[in-house]
Amino acid sequence: MKERPILMSAPMVLATLREIDPKLQTRRVVKMNSHHQIEQRDDGTNWPWMYDGDRDADSWMTCPYGQPGDLLWVRETFFAWGRWETRFSAKKGRDEWHFIDMTMESGMAYLYAASGEQPQPMGGKRHLGGVTPKWWKRPAIHMPRVASRITLEVTGVRVERLQDISEADALAEGVRLLGSGQMWTAGGVYDAHFTIPSLSAHSAGCGRASTVPAHGMQTPGSGRSSSNDWSSHEPPAQVTSVCHHDPRRDACQSDRTLATAKAHA
Repeated sequence: MKERPILMSAPMVLATLREIDPKLQTRRVVKMNSHHQIEQRDDGTNWPWMYDGDRDADSWMTCPYGQPGDLLWVRETFFAWGRWETRFSAKKGRDEWHFIDMTMESGMAYLYAASGEQPQPMGGKRHLGGVTPKWWKRPAIHMPRVASRITLEVTGVRVERLQDISEADALAEGVRLLGSGQMWTAGGVYDAHFTIPSLSAHSAGCGRASTVPAHGMQTPGSGRSSSNDWSSHEPPAQVTSVCHHDPRRDACQSDRTLATAKAHA
């Protein structure tokens, strides 16, 4: 079992955390090079495949989001308590700003932008008083593992065209139906394409977690067949890989009041 980070926007985070009709799938772009094409495996599912003429060898693409049983910890925009300092970069030949995260050592708890939290005092410009410890809004890409409040277990992976999404999958993505029956999304649920069917929410330090049956395709297997209607010349954005998860859980906190998520049995 491996752990990997995965970025989520605020609407994705809120859709994942909500109790009613939570987000159960996520789609990410399959990044293929000019040598990749979509082929059919022995089990009848489609997957990116590549033939290397120089080595006279072929191979199936490895999913960057793992395989069933692996964990994905969510990175989101957050607030950390700390200060800034400059360090000389020999590579760039100049000083660079570095953030010193003091949240844990100060007995503070990480806070999250998606939850609408606005801690005070807030830092502004790092070069204007940044050396004094304050709350700083930090980009999701810089979130450390200890600050993550959502951990998802991958229970299945499949590859599909983005346009082939079904109504059921759209709802599993976190989209909600309006009263008129039209679908509605809170700006950000549809910014993905790598379909990882089936994730289940885990608790970080809560000791409880549950899984759900895998949906769709699993991890790459052996064998391929060229008898499919996928064009090798289509842009990668047309292909998706899907993640599913079951994030029905309670909000909980650890000793250091780090917010986490846990699934109901």
